[in-house]
Amino acid sequence: MNTPDLDLTLRTALSAALDAAGVRPAPAPDAFSLQPTRKEFAGTYTFVTFPYAKAAGTSPDGLAQRLGEHLAANCAAVSDFNVVKGFLNLEIADGEWVRQLVALAKPTKQTEQLETRNSKLETQAERVVVEYSSPNTNKPLHLGHLRNNFLGYAVAEILRENGAIVTKANLINDRGIHICKSMIAYERFGHGETPTSSGQKGDHLVGHYYVLFDKHYCEEVQQLQNEGLTEEEAKKRAPLLTDAQELLRKWEEGDAETVDLWRTMNSWVYDGFDATYRSIGVDFDKFYYESETYLLGKERVEEGLAKGVFFRKPDGSVWIDLTAEGLDEKLLLRADGTSVYITQDLGTAELKYQDTGCRRSVYVIGDEQNYHMQVLQAILKRLEKPYADGIHHLSYGMVDLPSGRMKSREGTVVDADELVAEMIDTARATTQELGKVDGLTEAEAEALYRTLALGALKFFLLKVEPKKRMLFNPAESIDFRGHTGPFVQYTHARSRSISRKAAEQGLTADTTAFAGTVTELNASERELVAQLIGYRAAVRAAANALAPSLIAQYAYELAKASNRFLAESPVLIEPDAARRALRLTLVGQVTTTLQRALGLLGIGAPERM
Repeated sequence: MNTPDLDLTLRTALSAALDAAGVRPAPAPDAFSLQPTRKEFAGTYTFVTFPYAKAAGTSPDGLAQRLGEHLAANCAAVSDFNVVKGFLNLEIADGEWVRQLVALAKPTKQTEQLETRNSKLETQAERVVVEYSSPNTNKPLHLGHLRNNFLGYAVAEILRENGAIVTKANLINDRGIHICKSMIAYERFGHGETPTSSGQKGDHLVGHYYVLFDKHYCEEVQQLQNEGLTEEEAKKRAPLLTDAQELLRKWEEGDAETVDLWRTMNSWVYDGFDATYRSIGVDFDKFYYESETYLLGKERVEEGLAKGVFFRKPDGSVWIDLTAEGLDEKLLLRADGTSVYITQDLGTAELKYQDTGCRRSVYVIGDEQNYHMQVLQAILKRLEKPYADGIHHLSYGMVDLPSGRMKSREGTVVDADELVAEMIDTARATTQELGKVDGLTEAEAEALYRTLALGALKFFLLKVEPKKRMLFNPAESIDFRGHTGPFVQYTHARSRSISRKAAEQGLTADTTAFAGTVTELNASERELVAQLIGYRAAVRAAANALAPSLIAQYAYELAKASNRFLAESPVLIEPDAARRALRLTLVGQVTTTLQRALGLLGIGAPERM
């Protein structure tokens, strides 16, 4: 948005004030930051004076007083100040708030700014790959995958909004022992069943055989134990597992029959994944497949052996010693020459760099892989890869339900498709009960239910800081009055309704009607302008921290400020034309900004509710 950066204006003025107060050299404007003023004190921005008081030869309170007086006399944006125990609280002039609002509402300058920025992207912007989703082709997506997908999508959109060139990547885990488990179970128990003949989505069908494998495998283990084997021996010698391991070896050798079955079952899963991705509103720019990247990974292993970074044990397996980095020895190739997960990860990292030239690669992966990601980066550094330092693991906690933890192999996961359907049913019931579909056609109402359901689900999963483990409560997420997606969506629809009614009455949000005319604002108007101009800062903070939760919190705070404003400041019935135009402009900016903020989270903004 094309607004003069008030925060920068104040920091520039503070730098000059610090110089005048004897702090030499005065810190540059980008060397310090301002904080939001605590609600119990007057002001909008707060500057902490403690780090500079000694250089100024005075107390923190004394320096704050000097700085406040200098700003009040020399910075038109500051109308007043107060000092509280070394904290300088700045009050912003109403005229400055009006100027900020006028600047927000000038789309032509914003468009010119965006065009200028876009023309420079290819040479100046950071290139980032955000890898997320990364499903296995032995099971459908579940609740945990949803948090992964929503986090990855939102981080990519936030980075893009902040000026980066972003590639959304999906690494499909389409090979390995887990995939072979589903395949061997299908060979034994499938009897030629297909998605069409079973009436199931392909990913659900294949997932059924993964669960079936575990069921029969456990039976075999128990049988072997009954015959006198230890549990450890039984688990290794169970026929289903040894057959799956043999199938993996045959796959890596290119056995035609094995590869054909693998391709058939994977195609079923891909069709299922695509349907789910469309349903939940996430997308990707590139797909990578472990069945392809593991070969490139094996080349990196040979490279490491040649450089003396890796070593081969007597049984033929390849390892790296990372004890110097505080880690352990790590297997890179098994004795039989087959690869492990880290092997293909080395190949994928190389391929992403070759494809995009990215110096930063964000991996959205659960916190159970923290150690694995440390190992990956350590190996890439040993190999002296130019992208090694840019490896960033966006680690996130698991999602639990009131019923407990989910386990894919036992079939106790919460299926993503089923959860979305249940959320739509909940949104339908709640919305109809509150009477928020009056005047909508049946098709419009159904579209609204889906938008609200996905908004509730995404907001609930994204509003929590990623690293925190969380408990998902479907009923709580759909509440129209709480810290929820539907609350923010309803605020957007409410603002759109006011703008429509204004248009029907011939009323417009013309900035020329109040610019230079309205000189005083009430508290709710000031607060709303302050929230609106905070959008860019929220995007920067979220991009730097890779934290969509900061955007969710921003959207929620803006929605709360908007509702307070509407409760205290009549819009359509305001008799003063200039004041009415200002308030209509505020309403319009709320609509635009909420739509943008929700869009970064992948959440739709309903026009009517």
